[in-house]
Amino acid sequence: MVRDVFDASAVAGLKGWMGVGHVRYPTAGSSAHAEAQPFYVNSPYGIVFAHNGNIVNTPSLRQFLDVDAHRHINTDSDSELLLNILANNLQKTGKFRINEEDIFTAVGDLTRTCIGAYACVAMIAGFGLIVFRDPNGIRPAGIATRKGARGGLDYLVASESVVAQGLGFTEWEDVKAGEAIIITRNNISRRQVAQPQAFAPDIFEHVYFARPDSTIDGISVYRSRMKMGDLLAETVKKELIKANIEIDVVIPVPDTSRTAALNCAQALNIPYREGFVKNRYVGRTFIMPGQTQRRKNVRRKLNAMPEEFAGKTVMLVDDSIVRGTTSKEIVQMAKDVGAKRVIFASCAPPIRYSNVYGIDMPSPHELIAHGRTTEEIAEHIGADLVIYQTLEDLVESCRQFNPVIKQFDCSVFTGEYVTGGVDERYLEHIQRLRNDNAKAKKKQQTLEAVEATEGGCNGPMNGSDSLISMGRSDSLMGLANHSPKLGSTGMPSPNDTIGLHNSWYGQ
Repeated sequence: MVRDVFDASAVAGLKGWMGVGHVRYPTAGSSAHAEAQPFYVNSPYGIVFAHNGNIVNTPSLRQFLDVDAHRHINTDSDSELLLNILANNLQKTGKFRINEEDIFTAVGDLTRTCIGAYACVAMIAGFGLIVFRDPNGIRPAGIATRKGARGGLDYLVASESVVAQGLGFTEWEDVKAGEAIIITRNNISRRQVAQPQAFAPDIFEHVYFARPDSTIDGISVYRSRMKMGDLLAETVKKELIKANIEIDVVIPVPDTSRTAALNCAQALNIPYREGFVKNRYVGRTFIMPGQTQRRKNVRRKLNAMPEEFAGKTVMLVDDSIVRGTTSKEIVQMAKDVGAKRVIFASCAPPIRYSNVYGIDMPSPHELIAHGRTTEEIAEHIGADLVIYQTLEDLVESCRQFNPVIKQFDCSVFTGEYVTGGVDERYLEHIQRLRNDNAKAKKKQQTLEAVEATEGGCNGPMNGSDSLISMGRSDSLMGLANHSPKLGSTGMPSPNDTIGLHNSWYGQ
């Protein structure tokens, strides 16, 4: 947990006026410490880099970096690829000191080279922070400000607005698709650097990932989930009439689905009850490695209260059904404590395709909806009936709060990838990386490598052991303090004068 790492003493020991952090959650590469973000390169200029998303043209980028740019890549992480593409673009200037124009040009060239989803923060030693978002705006990022402790403004960049709110920052504004922002000690500059593309933020942020108290791309996550419940109720009514079933109670699967389940129950005029108690010390199960571990952790994570299930026809509401592991165990738990019938309703449509833009969905063959009908899914998880939200209703539940957004990335439901560049060969590559057997093998290889190096040199690699991460599971964060340097003496530290042009140094 971030709060366990960044206690008061740890925060007090942080030096400097800007920083970048990232919480480990890999969607490409492995979970090895060597792939923990932020990444760092010392040439040119000293760049630290954090990235949320996924690149789909990694083979060609690797070849370019190896053959043409002569830059060595240490890991399988596409974040390291992005960093080195940016570093190479800056190095091509051949300058001892670069300026903001050079940075905007370098980021613009990157957006034309790298295909995929990416929200990024880079820190250049002695210069400032760079923030940019992919041309389609698939992954979220925003910026906020607060008054500095001794004048000026502090700037924060994060994936979700709740981060800014919790730290006293205001004026939250989404980074636009294809936009780059440069924050130095004295000033902030913004520019649209990417060629215009269809704006298509990932709708799964609203379904599952984002906290309900966040606002992403002008859409309240909480309000969108309320609307998901309202619209799901309309579909539920039709399906229950068809199946000739009457529901006694609506019960959410904690935690993400609570908002939608409550609205759904109200629209159906059916009692809403909390039937499961959650163990808050067990993480999200769908991203856990291995089917056996996921199944075991569902039982550890949730406990059913018999009085809410016994002798009743219950409708369980969840945000989505991915592998079906969690859903199957939950249905069985409901029956174990006496549920007469179990209806399972999903706030999202059937997930049939891989996510290639930064969410660690399993390979298609491990998705329960892949190649199965709704009836077959119900039989597989042991439910009497499964009801899915329609894609049209899901899109409407989000778009009505920001009509400017004409489309969302719904690729996990449709198999249509907005960036292009996703062919069968790439999907097969993703499948080989993400299936449970491949992950188990990778984990075993990592353990063997650790055992083999015991007693040897265990120094930091790519800064992964010396840089600590912060934010949400996939979030990136940067803070540039424009206020005068804090501290007992107010004197500059060595970090204030390292690297490039520093607009503060020498004044």
